[in-house]
This record gives sequence, structure tokens and C-alpha cells, in this order.
Amino acid sequence: MKKTKYPVEKSEQEWRNQLDPLSYSVLRQQETEPPFTGEYDQHFELGDYYCKACGEKLYTSNNKFDSGCGWPSFDASLPGAIEYIKDSSHGMLRTEIVCSQCGSHQGHVFHDGPTQTGMRYCVNSVSIDFKAREE
Repeated sequence: MKKTKYPVEKSEQEWRNQLDPLSYSVLRQQETEPPFTGEYDQHFELGDYYCKACGEKLYTSNNKFDSGCGWPSFDASLPGAIEYIKDSSHGMLRTEIVCSQCGSHQGHVFHDGPTQTGMRYCVNSVSIDFKAREE
């Protein structure tokens, strides 16, 4: 169940004004972008991924992998960055992932990842922003 309050709160009109229509539908209405269309699906630069709605840092490129599913995939999120919510929509039992700071929908997490964590955070490209870093 989603928290009733988040540190970052805005009215739905404020979210609509801030986000493009596709990002709004994904982040605020739990929609999904079409597979293999997002800019971060096959993106493997060194850097960090942030919630497009509030700017919270959620994932690092160190945890990104190519799952072949059509959406950006990570084997872990940053500690405390994600809230996990039981999702029984569309006749399936899944775990929705939302930003812990603003409650915006990121995607779903599955227990079928190929790395040591065994996790696959399946994230919509339109729900994240990327900032490159050097190492």
C-alpha cells in the first residue's frame, strides 16, 4: 500500500504542468511506456538515474544490465530510494516500485534477474533522468 504522505507532494495539476504527457501517464497514473522505445533501454554510460518527477537518486549504472525485456533493468536500487507495493492489476500478482520521495511509479520488480541479487527492477525510461559521471 502506498504511503499517504511523501516528502515531495504536489497537486495533480502541478505534476501535469511539470511533466510531459507520457511521463505524467507513467509516473502519476501507473501506465507503461511501449517496450523497446525508451531512451535508457540500451543506455550503458557511467552515471546515475534519478526520478524524473522529484529528482531523487534511485539507481546507478553499476546496477544496470541488459535484460532483453525492452525496458531499462537494474539488479538493485539505492537503499531507501524505492517503495514496494503489492500490485494485483491486469490479473497478475506483481510488486510495483515507486519513488520513496514522491510516490511516482517507476515500474515493477521481479525475482528473475541474472545477477547475484536475483532481482530485475524493470523501469520505464520516461520515469527517470540520467546524469553522467566520471570514475
